[in-house]
Amino acid sequence: MIPLEWMPPLMFGGLVVFMLIGFPVAFSLMAAALFFSIIAISEGFFGMAFLQAIPQRIFGSVLANDLLLAIPFFTFMGAILERCGLAEEMLDSMGQLFGRVRGGLGYSVIIVGFILGAITGTVAAQVIAMAMISLPVMMRYGYNMRYATGVLAASGTITQLVPPSLVLIVLADQLKTQSGSADVGSMYLGAWGPSLLQIGLFALYTFFLARIRPDYLPAIPESELTLKGWALWKKCLLGIIPSAVLIFLVLGTIMTGIATPTESGAMGAMGALLLAWLRRAGIPNLKSLIQQAYQNTMRITAMVVFILIGSTCFSVVFQGVDGGLWVEELFANLPGGWVGFLIVVNLFIFFLAFFLDFFEIAFIVVPMLAPVAVKLLSPVLLDSMNGNPQAAASAALVWFGVMLCVNMQTSFMHPPFGFALFYLRGVAPKEVKSSDIYWGALPWVGLQLIMVVLVIAFPALVTTFLDKPAAVIQSQEFNFITTDESKSESPSSKVDEDAPVNFQLDKPGR
Repeated sequence: MIPLEWMPPLMFGGLVVFMLIGFPVAFSLMAAALFFSIIAISEGFFGMAFLQAIPQRIFGSVLANDLLLAIPFFTFMGAILERCGLAEEMLDSMGQLFGRVRGGLGYSVIIVGFILGAITGTVAAQVIAMAMISLPVMMRYGYNMRYATGVLAASGTITQLVPPSLVLIVLADQLKTQSGSADVGSMYLGAWGPSLLQIGLFALYTFFLARIRPDYLPAIPESELTLKGWALWKKCLLGIIPSAVLIFLVLGTIMTGIATPTESGAMGAMGALLLAWLRRAGIPNLKSLIQQAYQNTMRITAMVVFILIGSTCFSVVFQGVDGGLWVEELFANLPGGWVGFLIVVNLFIFFLAFFLDFFEIAFIVVPMLAPVAVKLLSPVLLDSMNGNPQAAASAALVWFGVMLCVNMQTSFMHPPFGFALFYLRGVAPKEVKSSDIYWGALPWVGLQLIMVVLVIAFPALVTTFLDKPAAVIQSQEFNFITTDESKSESPSSKVDEDAPVNFQLDKPGR
């Protein structure tokens, strides 16, 4: 007979075995759930009727989940924008603007990567587009190859963190507990601080490297800069203004409460189509571009849904064998309190990202860690949320989710399985060595890990922009006794009149 406390670790081990056999992740999750549900039923841990929760959860949490409708909209928007020529114009104009400065091409890649991240939300499209445009230029002007490949890969992965990131949408859907939840708008608000600081770190690294090794990041000769004055600024604005309008359509409507994430995603998709139509003169075949965007959207959406269905099956069976209690005991009793919990979890996610995609990590691991995160992190944020426990619980989930998002950026960067490095290798010229791509990524992975440490140490980076409801004043007792009653010699006969009156004084939240 298998003890109940052995079942949760055995389920994780079984999942790894199914994946090592070569099963796709979605079907590995389903297979592990089916296999261990048979064992659990035979051992009497739960009955056959318990498995009725699986189809109910699939229909209720996956197929009927309005929030997940935002994923195909944002995917379609990114697929359109990656091919409409906007990236080319922005990189060219920014390169001309910063070209006179040492490392100017690096600054332009970082800034354009940030802007594209705020309107596309897809790493593959961003890395490929920027590498095809900027890498030959950087090579021509003698940039150090490791810096050039590293800054292109890192600036492409920033889209994981910059709203409207698909990762933030998925994490918002998975970070739900009985104590609180992280909605998409709050995740977007919380991600702005770390994303801006990370861009600052990238630029600071470029600045110091240009001072220490000026031969690594040379300035573009003045004779090569063809645009100057108003012509240069006009070209920059022609790329920035449409991007800013699209960013407001997508993010501004969510943050101001005008639209839901799904509605803003639909507006973003329509805005991308309009932008592509306005730029149709530079697009060889607009109809083919839209067809390819539909196909790409269909593939990614189908993949996400299948992984989510598999993770739902796994999660139901895992909870049936008290997996939630096992995870809570495992992580809640770590030395160091909440700091120890965050360090261990981030190390765990970092190494897990060597082998799993961010979708798989979000659907498998995050729902198990969310209850522990609320329990340990809510007290840390209670004062900053005006003593409101529910607001502190939701803010703790947002802080935890943004922190994991910063961490999971590294899954695209660290050798040997970083997908951003694969994308870069696929489009880089033959003279670019694979060793340069891999070694060039390491300093930027280090900068991303520094960003994780900063988010752990300074939760205000995430929570500053979140709504802070007014504090809830606990109930107080008041005795209202008249003068005559207070002089009465037999107060026991007036127990009902003299009974304390309880008042709940709740200040309305904003």
